[in-house]
Amino acid sequence: MTQAPFFDDIANAPKGGIAHWKTCKDGVRIRVATWKSGTKGTVLIFPGRTEYIEKYGPTIQSFVDRGYSVAAIDWRGQGLAERIAKNRQLGHVKHFHDYQMDVSAMLEVVEEAGLPKPETLLAHSMGGNIALRALHNGLDIKKVIFSAPMWGIYIAPALRVPAKLISTIGPRIGFSQKFSPNTRSENYVQICDFAENKLTNDKETYDWMIRQLDAHPELGIGGPSINWLHQAFLECAKLLMIPTPQQDCLCFLGSNEEIVHPRSLRHIMGKWENAELIDIQGAKHEPLMDGPEILNQVWGNIDRFLAVQ
Repeated sequence: MTQAPFFDDIANAPKGGIAHWKTCKDGVRIRVATWKSGTKGTVLIFPGRTEYIEKYGPTIQSFVDRGYSVAAIDWRGQGLAERIAKNRQLGHVKHFHDYQMDVSAMLEVVEEAGLPKPETLLAHSMGGNIALRALHNGLDIKKVIFSAPMWGIYIAPALRVPAKLISTIGPRIGFSQKFSPNTRSENYVQICDFAENKLTNDKETYDWMIRQLDAHPELGIGGPSINWLHQAFLECAKLLMIPTPQQDCLCFLGSNEEIVHPRSLRHIMGKWENAELIDIQGAKHEPLMDGPEILNQVWGNIDRFLAVQ
């Protein structure tokens, strides 16, 4: 491993974090950051699409304050990880199972960095999709926490059929690396006014996200590629069919969720034997990055969940 950049100036993360470059088995280079702290084991953080490690600085701080070590990842194609598309602003992946190579590389970093054995996984949005597949593949974790996991993609009813058609036909006619309809090269927070955003109710947090990308635009990506959308639809459909894992599970869903599909989420949670779904009234897509009232609900439930042996 070699050391990678980490932007302390924008992260609001605990001191002592080290970012590492790690090459996956297919040659793609990703970034993993680690915080070695406490005695309660390591928490793995799987971010969502368009996200980057620095965005999870306050969340990492909360886990470190509770006595955990932490490892967080930049998935291939986003953050400072190697970009897959010719257009570096395009959110692109060839196949969703490629992300499992990133998971394997991340676990190698955790071991090489001397962190305690991972016992807890926190996964948001697309990270929740990757996490469920990893658990099905045998990821050795005791407890998993999901934040608005992407087990289905919310699309307005009038656009569902066109989206499926475009994502299915597009890759076959050379449009794999074109932006999906109604998306563009800028990051969401840079083009969406706070009043219209689907992420958070907290303006201070939203403004902080904007400042992060203004300071370090190399972290950002824009909309997903047509191929990403196609592969995401395929993987979500597969995940709805597979058996649920055995791990204890806690999942958060905001009442104002408009990015992932609540129906798919509820379907999987409904058949997961030792799982609990927490509906957060008023929350949007990112309950971990909201105001104090919602954050207090989230962390109160996380503390209760992790306290049970």
